[in-house]
Amino acid sequence: MNKFPLIFLFLSLLYSSQSKQFVYEYKFIPDSTIAENVITEMMILDIGKDRSEYFSFAQYNSDSTLLADSKKGLMTMPPNKEMIYDRIIKSPNSNQIMHIKRLVYDRYNIKQEINFKWELINEFSNILDHKVQKATSEFGGRKWIAWFSPDIPIQDGPYKFKDLPGLIFKVEDEKQNHIFELKGIKNNETAFIYPDVKNYREVNVTFPQYVKVYQNYRKNPANLIGRIPDQRNADGKFRTGTEIIREIEKNLLERIRRDNNIIEIDLLK
Repeated sequence: MNKFPLIFLFLSLLYSSQSKQFVYEYKFIPDSTIAENVITEMMILDIGKDRSEYFSFAQYNSDSTLLADSKKGLMTMPPNKEMIYDRIIKSPNSNQIMHIKRLVYDRYNIKQEINFKWELINEFSNILDHKVQKATSEFGGRKWIAWFSPDIPIQDGPYKFKDLPGLIFKVEDEKQNHIFELKGIKNNETAFIYPDVKNYREVNVTFPQYVKVYQNYRKNPANLIGRIPDQRNADGKFRTGTEIIREIEKNLLERIRRDNNIIEIDLLK
């Protein structure tokens, strides 16, 4: 079968719209001691003309609502729900990515150089009516298995995965703790812009700098909490700032304890 017509068709569809969005289902096990607890979140890979951006659909909706309300002068609280806040921005023909990550009240803009070394395997399958080929690589302390399709000539994929000769349709670690699988494709007729809520302090760091911050955060998350004044809660009960910080840190440490199976597991070493 001649694949060139498919490639030209896809390119014409891509450039006739402002961006193309690939919808991935992300399944992961956050706590390695509870393998049956599998979390599912829908993620978006937006491919524009000069960059791609990967993010959580739920977090995008939350940030969009907060930004819209702030423009109306409304102070809206984000939903009391755990969501993934990892945004990955990649540029074509470049090994440098920008990983945007929130820790407590700070947003870290992390510059990182990544050069995947994939081994192409002579094994094929079918996903969403596309013939896909197998490839393997090591990244973040895990061995990964990817399935890509040259039918869609984009060297990109979910999270930080890239550099295969076609779009990554599925990628999972060999123990299946983290699984990303393409579920749909749609066009955007307008240029995509992620809503910038600005309810955090921005910190620009290199990847080695972030590793130190992240490891310190997991040991002592209170270090990232600014000064909190003494105050009364909604019931009129007086609490000191120290008491509030101590309670926040207790909750954070419990959350961190249950989050022991992160994608880039070597960050915990």
